[in-house]
Amino acid sequence: MTYEAEVQFKFDATYTHDYNRGFASHLGDDDFLPEEHFLITAPAGDLNCKQYFKLFEKFMLCVGMCPSSIRSGAMSLVFNDMVKEEEQRKICKEYELTMDEDLHGKYQEWKKLDEAFEHHKENVVSEPKDWGRFQAFAKYTDNDLKKMRTMYDTLYSEDVDSANGVA
Repeated sequence: MTYEAEVQFKFDATYTHDYNRGFASHLGDDDFLPEEHFLITAPAGDLNCKQYFKLFEKFMLCVGMCPSSIRSGAMSLVFNDMVKEEEQRKICKEYELTMDEDLHGKYQEWKKLDEAFEHHKENVVSEPKDWGRFQAFAKYTDNDLKKMRTMYDTLYSEDVDSANGVA
């Protein structure tokens, strides 16, 4: 058994000039077509919800709807009093949106982050002034540096006789 389905959006419009409106009533007639017919069809067997909305968006554009009005209408399906807040929050999370009720909390969070950043910026240690010297020792491990420090202390301690280097 095979399943075939088709969805259709149909728009028919006619414009009839009204000669009874008086002098200059014909002005603006060039802006109207005497007749318009749109038929948009698509195979409906495997369309998902987003594809149906995309198809309907194309139909609405064909009949002269503004893209921002179409988007506003789509959003009104989610963000209205008839949709549970949990469902609205689920959509907000999916599209990384913030609801108006949550803005104050977000603002407080951003203020804390800004304060922490400013505090960190004021108290951060600057890079070493003798960067070349730092890079020369960067290849050694902590243990290597401790051994070198011990050897330095042994060679240059105050207990060593400077004449022959023997204590």
